Amino acid sequence: MPSSFITPPLSCWWRCCFFFVATPFVDILPNGELIESILLTLVMVSAVLATGGKRRILAIALVLITPALIGKWLNFFAPGLVSISVLLVATVAFFAFIVGQLLIFILHAPRVDTNVLCAGLAGYLMLGLLWIPIYELTAQLTPGAFAFNTELHEGTMKGFNAFYFSLVTLSTVGYGDVAPVSRVARMFAIMEAISGLFYMAVLVSRLVAVHSAQNLSQQTKISATDTDSESK
Repeated sequence: MPSSFITPPLSCWWRCCFFFVATPFVDILPNGELIESILLTLVMVSAVLATGGKRRILAIALVLITPALIGKWLNFFAPGLVSISVLLVATVAFFAFIVGQLLIFILHAPRVDTNVLCAGLAGYLMLGLLWIPIYELTAQLTPGAFAFNTELHEGTMKGFNAFYFSLVTLSTVGYGDVAPVSRVARMFAIMEAISGLFYMAVLVSRLVAVHSAQNLSQQTKISATDTDSESK
């Protein structure tokens, strides 16, 4: 398989897992926003390294990640200096590109190995990250777009609330404690649920097809070897 990454997708996958596990606990810490920004930066950089094996892809990834990271850190140190809407759009563009590249890598893989499996898992997690800024932007542009039906939530679609809503929507769990109210918010929730289902359908079907082809190829080689041995 030709290398299409600088570092294996495995490193990107475990950073994503750590970010997902740590986010609920980091959010309540005194410097939680700073820690969350550092962890997200590591995830985004590892995503670039996991997809940027080719110069053209690396260049595009760097162009997309630069405004997203610069905007995020400028907004952290100097709130209001950068438009939140611009930051969120840049983040959406970056994660959409990364998920697309991981899918392309999986669809063109001639065999199933650790890199392919980790790319599939990382792509699914990043699909969840992709929709977080979409919901935050929707809530910003359309106040009241989401209803919070429990006192445990602060009532704002940002931070862990957006993270939580995106993941339960992607996995089609939908507990109902946070619900989309406006038409746009409902449309995005439907789109994320469908994209999550389609992603898993494409991923599983591709992995099964490639694995079956591998087994068939191996069986053919074994049969050919046995035939040659018998003929001798």
